Amino acid sequence: MNKKTVLTGITTTGIPHLGNYVGAIRPALSESRNENVNACYFLADLHALVKNRDPNLLRESTLAIAATWLAMGLDPDKSMFYRQSDIPDIPALSWMLSSVTSKGLMNRSHAYKAFVQENKINHSRDPDKGVTMALFTYPILMAADILIFNAHQVPVGKDQIQHVEMARDIAQRFNHLYGETFVIPEAVFDNKTAVLTGLDGRKMSKTYNNSIPLFVDSDKLRKLIMKIKTNSLQPGQPKDPNESVIFEIFQAFSSPEEATNFKEKLLEGLGWGDAKQILFEYLDFYLEKPRQEYNRLIMDSAYIESILKQGALKAQNKSSEMMIKVRKAIGLQAIE
Repeated sequence: MNKKTVLTGITTTGIPHLGNYVGAIRPALSESRNENVNACYFLADLHALVKNRDPNLLRESTLAIAATWLAMGLDPDKSMFYRQSDIPDIPALSWMLSSVTSKGLMNRSHAYKAFVQENKINHSRDPDKGVTMALFTYPILMAADILIFNAHQVPVGKDQIQHVEMARDIAQRFNHLYGETFVIPEAVFDNKTAVLTGLDGRKMSKTYNNSIPLFVDSDKLRKLIMKIKTNSLQPGQPKDPNESVIFEIFQAFSSPEEATNFKEKLLEGLGWGDAKQILFEYLDFYLEKPRQEYNRLIMDSAYIESILKQGALKAQNKSSEMMIKVRKAIGLQAIE
């Protein structure tokens, strides 16, 4: 039986938080244990350059995200775990794909259109003010990430589905011009995957500064949980679990039985302070061992670098095979 290749990229623009874990890291780790899957996970540090202009933050984020995945159980021997910038074939393929990609397709990118719309709202004379070519051609680089390894499936958030669809369009265009070269990838979006709400009631995001970092120490974790926005219902008054950020986060980490028990306590009038304390104690225990491993790994950057280099060798072997095929298809092979 041929294994399917599943590819996931993690942009190195910050420190992982609870929402990143339940929405992306945990589902991907589960998939990596599937014996019928070739799992590819990469640190998208080239993509990060679109937003991140701070070299120190880029390095810090790369280290933290790699340590997070390893601390949470990623086995680099059973998957391909690499840093995007370590694979020179990816930007090379991106340039080749740009030669068959229309500007009109890039014009339809949600990220680009959102930037233009913001400029219009701000009455800028130039609708493209602040738009870099990295932002504009982001979907082409993402297509190269996917196509270089002939990924069959790409698990993404709802906001990234369009980029996978663009990768499909680009692959189909290339195949039409040069013959069957690339697998046509499929976006995988799970409506059941939890999207956590942040401290202020909006989606948990580093952009909103409302997130709970995954591996803060116990004291900081408790302080952040105590900041979660609640309504004015007093102890003894029934609380609707479906409207509670506290319950939402608890449910994302707990078993169904534990969630049911917590729900009943809220319906019986559990006070918000006590509810936050229950959530803190549960998360603190849940994250205790991974936190210890993360703190150990973060102090051993040489070890993490060795893991990424090993992953890069695996990835380069795969990407080289594809690039030989691509170069031959478009006529860039050596003259005989």
